[in-house]
Amino acid sequence: MAAAAEPGAHTWTGGGSPRPGSPASSPVLGGGGRVRPAPGMERAGARHPTPSVTLGHSFRKVTLTKPTFCHLCSDFIWGLAGFLCDVCNFMSHEKCLKHMKNPCVCVAPSLVRVPVAHCFGPRGLYKRRFCAVCRKSLEAPALRCEVCELHVHPDCVPFACSDCRHCHQDGHQDHDTYHHHWREGNLPSGARCDVCRKTCSSSEVLAGLRCEWCSLQVHSVCSSAIAPECTFGRLRSMVLPPTCVRLVSRNFSKMHCFRIAETTVQDTGEGDDGVDGSTAVGPGREALASPESSKQTLKIFDGNDTVRRNHFRLVTVPRLVRSEEVLEAAMRAYFISEDPCDFELQAPPLLTQAGETEARGKARSGGASGDEGVRDPPPEAWVIRALPRSQEVLRVYPAWLKVGMAYVSLRVTPQSTVRTVLLEALPLLGRQTENSENYQLVEVLMGSRQVQRTVLADEEPLLDRLRDIRQTSLRQMNQTRFYVAESQALIPRVSLFVSGLPPGLASQEYGPLLQEAVGTKADVVAVSHVYPSQGALVLDVTCFAEAERLYMLVKDTAVQGRPLTALVLPDMLHTKLPPDCCPLLVFVNPKSGGLKGRDLLYSFRKLLNPHQVFELTNGGPLPGFHVFSKVPRFRVLVCGGDGTVGWVLGALEEIRHRLACPEPSVAILPLGTGNDLGRVLRWGAGYSGEDPFSVLVSVDEADAVLMDRWTILLDAQEASGTDNGMADVEPPKIVQMNNYCGIGIDAELSLDFHQAREVEPGKFTSRFHNKGVYVRVGLQKISHSRSLHRELRLQVEQQEVELPSIEGLIFINIPSWGSGADLWGSDNDSRFEKPRMDDGLLEVVGVTGVVHMGQVQGGLRSGIRIAQGSYFRVTLLKATPVQVDGEPWVQAPGHMIISAAGPKVHMLKKSKQKPRKTGGGPKEARMDAPVPDGDANGGTGALLRPSSGTLGQMWDALFASKLLMGCIAPHHSISHYCGHTFQYPLSSSVQMVDFQAALPLVLAIAVSLVCDATSAEVGGGRETQGLFMDSQLYM
Repeated sequence: MAAAAEPGAHTWTGGGSPRPGSPASSPVLGGGGRVRPAPGMERAGARHPTPSVTLGHSFRKVTLTKPTFCHLCSDFIWGLAGFLCDVCNFMSHEKCLKHMKNPCVCVAPSLVRVPVAHCFGPRGLYKRRFCAVCRKSLEAPALRCEVCELHVHPDCVPFACSDCRHCHQDGHQDHDTYHHHWREGNLPSGARCDVCRKTCSSSEVLAGLRCEWCSLQVHSVCSSAIAPECTFGRLRSMVLPPTCVRLVSRNFSKMHCFRIAETTVQDTGEGDDGVDGSTAVGPGREALASPESSKQTLKIFDGNDTVRRNHFRLVTVPRLVRSEEVLEAAMRAYFISEDPCDFELQAPPLLTQAGETEARGKARSGGASGDEGVRDPPPEAWVIRALPRSQEVLRVYPAWLKVGMAYVSLRVTPQSTVRTVLLEALPLLGRQTENSENYQLVEVLMGSRQVQRTVLADEEPLLDRLRDIRQTSLRQMNQTRFYVAESQALIPRVSLFVSGLPPGLASQEYGPLLQEAVGTKADVVAVSHVYPSQGALVLDVTCFAEAERLYMLVKDTAVQGRPLTALVLPDMLHTKLPPDCCPLLVFVNPKSGGLKGRDLLYSFRKLLNPHQVFELTNGGPLPGFHVFSKVPRFRVLVCGGDGTVGWVLGALEEIRHRLACPEPSVAILPLGTGNDLGRVLRWGAGYSGEDPFSVLVSVDEADAVLMDRWTILLDAQEASGTDNGMADVEPPKIVQMNNYCGIGIDAELSLDFHQAREVEPGKFTSRFHNKGVYVRVGLQKISHSRSLHRELRLQVEQQEVELPSIEGLIFINIPSWGSGADLWGSDNDSRFEKPRMDDGLLEVVGVTGVVHMGQVQGGLRSGIRIAQGSYFRVTLLKATPVQVDGEPWVQAPGHMIISAAGPKVHMLKKSKQKPRKTGGGPKEARMDAPVPDGDANGGTGALLRPSSGTLGQMWDALFASKLLMGCIAPHHSISHYCGHTFQYPLSSSVQMVDFQAALPLVLAIAVSLVCDATSAEVGGGRETQGLFMDSQLYM
């Protein structure tokens, strides 16, 4: 068990007197020598005369050769001297050392209150972000936790603390009171301290603290003035409290628990928690030194595990160096702050060293044989080993502690067993009257990716156990804790949501169908809920092993050609919800809005509880409504286009009768192309990067309004009989409508757009590009005519209505159509009532063609008012394009019956923002002008001309205003439009375009689009080719 040297292997011991200035002998700061406290009760983080001793830093005075900033106060360090921690790279003023609050990374695991693993997503480039382990800039692709603000280099992942947010009760350390969960650095630019109101963010160093629950931002020094209890801040009424969520996730990773799609997580190459020296960057990631250099590069392993996997850290030291200095450098590479006198360097096993030396030689030569003498010699390899110890000091933590963190330090000898340690620890933890047979000792490995718990046998020798851990990995020893816990049998109960089954079956048929597909065990698996219309069910599994087997098997199974989806769902403890809590259920469609949907997923998981954020491409909206089915009050936020909103509202209608809150209010964050419903409810024409925190505040302050929903019955029947009296028709189906239903030309344009998107979906990631495609297909059909009024019949309230000569018939429920156009118009008409979205009536409008549609969208005309009512019957005499809320198809001849659908839905309308006070200047007055009531964006106004805007702004302006289709009418001359100024909505403001100045560019784009020119999004790394022609040709 002892870490003795192997026969024939030479050692590099760290014995003798440490050199002056080493971590173990610093006269000022004391270094990081191991402390053996006397047995008895201690509280972690106790105050000592020198803060850096308790916090584990090993500071030394260094000479500065470039501009440097202090990591504590973020101010510039004037002069040529600073104090640098050799372990974690913390740089400080001399005056700031006495105010030190930030722990070194080597002792940070001992300060974690509740160990919770992180959920690292795919590698990405994060500008002006810093690694939480080595504190260096993230210049190369790095990793980010999907739940908290932790950013790390890939090879720093094994050394990151398992200090992610504790978002649910898991049966181990369930706290009723939550403290602030501080995360250091990477604050937003310009962030101010909530205590002293001074700037606490920095773009140069890792500085400042932010609570990941309440978003409180403070200096490290100012954090002591904040009460430890967290109240969840401004969003407390919307956040789902962790005490109200239970999820026993014994065999599932955090990625599974938070339903984070595994397809987005790339392999980082380090294994579970390994260190890959081949991609080394950071402390222990020095570049290889050349043979002619005065320095040498060493490969350092920290135990048998890293030797077996060939995961090492690189250390560069002078060729003439003392053994103590090499050992200290190796320990710093693995963030080990203990006394170097207790360790030594050993050569790895000869077989392993020879094998990896040969592999490295082949890698350098590209695998070809050649002269061995021309290759650089491989770096020398060493393993850090702990010297044999006759006794250890063991920290034992109580697992039942609700507030704070405490431990007792016990001396472990060769005679100490798990049972003797329990007998000694219980009286010190205040359980002297308890029977030790009711307690057990649990070993917890706090890995950054997974927290593993192991119950130790009563007779196991603890000293041998500790030696085995040190032999395996010194890093793991630093991340291992021992808890005294009550011997309560953890009742396994896992809820698995399974979707993708055939819809429309009887409820009792789904259990046998799934049992036949994956072989469920009836004694531990029961069907708790069935959703026949969705083809989904929920399983209650009372065995962890069976739950894991089913989860992995279901994801690789298909039923009737449809792949199944499996999700792990938490249990909602609705009785523990505070009286004023109305949690927000968030649905995000990551495919909407380009890459913005994915970024919003991360932002909302960070600002809220991840258990209340659901990704619609991973199971749809049903899992979210099932989890919230017992919550008495909640609200919904849908992030997506109008089609996504309709999807969620349709699922809500089907599951409404199973909800404790059958009528939740729904808010919208528009990510689609048209976003007409978002415009009407003042959420804007599209998401353009607003702060997600401000979005949540707007949702909390929004006003509740009602909106009608409509049911469309599609009964495809031939108008006249066939020769044999039989007709091959589609079965009747029902479609829900929220915004509008179009028949004819507008549906045909939408159909062409969707077909183009299905051919090349990768190009349709921008609203600008999507609108450009709409314009192009519209110009191609500008002379198209099908006389729609002769191909259908319309009945309103059982009365036949004569149709004028039209090419399109549109039923509108909201005062916005085709990306913000008012199709009904604002003129008063005594024949009809003023339209409202909750009046129980639909307005029927006709358009005469593409030019008419463009003029409506340009604000020059309105549609042809035909009727208004609550019950409609449309008879199609021929196959005709139809679209409902932007989803088009070709409807066979037959009948369409449109009627009101059940109760009205509750929507959230963004409150009007008060105009800001300005200084009275012309520029400020223009930027802060109040918005007219008719503007759906709720933004500010600005004057934009072609000479004052960028190419991207002109692209947005031209397509948003629909000038191409609406203003260039064939029967009007160019002079007819000169001098006109048109007002149109943009995503962030109300813009004004001088048409006379923009006309040459409009004509150039029109000609180029008609010629089918190749276009790409401006500003996304691509250029627009063949799109903008010489405007002087069209003057």
